[in-house]
Amino acid sequence: MCDRTLQYFSCRGLLTGSDASQIEWSHGVNSRDALVQALSGPCHMIEADVTIRGHDPKEPIMAHPPDTDSDITLKEWLENVKTNSKGIKLDFKSLEAVSPSLALLEAMLAEPGRPVWINADILTGPGGQNRPVDAQAFLSVVTALPAQTVLSLGWTTGWTAGTNNSGYSWDMVHVMEEKCRDLKHPVTFPVRAALLAQSFSQLSWLLQQSERYTLTVWTGQHDEFALQDLKLYRKAFDVNRIYYDLPTSLKAELSMMTWEDD
Repeated sequence: MCDRTLQYFSCRGLLTGSDASQIEWSHGVNSRDALVQALSGPCHMIEADVTIRGHDPKEPIMAHPPDTDSDITLKEWLENVKTNSKGIKLDFKSLEAVSPSLALLEAMLAEPGRPVWINADILTGPGGQNRPVDAQAFLSVVTALPAQTVLSLGWTTGWTAGTNNSGYSWDMVHVMEEKCRDLKHPVTFPVRAALLAQSFSQLSWLLQQSERYTLTVWTGQHDEFALQDLKLYRKAFDVNRIYYDLPTSLKAELSMMTWEDD
């Protein structure tokens, strides 16, 4: 099944055309205040982190490690989102929270069309220091989700200013494709913008392996890259194949950039 995210927003008059760069994101929506702002704002997709509370009651909460507590649980978060038409992306940094969270998601997953993205870094990528979520264990759980659920499957990465940061290697993309080729779900690969210039051949090959595949371009807070680095991707693939999960200022520059041949 191919990704229906763009179709969902287009049908509701919230998007014109099928250009994935038009999708707007709210990041780190891990508190009550942040959720209120996101629900009343212009974003299409709300991204948040899910972990298990570090003390009793042990239940899924909205927090980014190393935080182990929050003023809102996943259950409360979902109840608020259900009153709105926005899509959601839930980011898991460990397996512990996945199964209890998916049980809470059942009602929302049953809604026709609403974009639900489930994210985890399942492989070690360029410069990655954090331990990835166990790929086999994670996929064994999420493959039971409805076929329209988007699996956002990435690599742990790192980036250091002033050094020669390596890109996504052939081995990295080959292993990822091997893990994804038999999935029935649409898959988006979150890729770090600062590593794209040196990874075009590898990521192009990956996208070409299935119509189910898309890229989601993101950036670290202190990363440095040229928007021109994205031009090659923009020109090479249909505009519905690459999402740009970038800060508002960069998205504004992106929308003004001329993508035609020089």
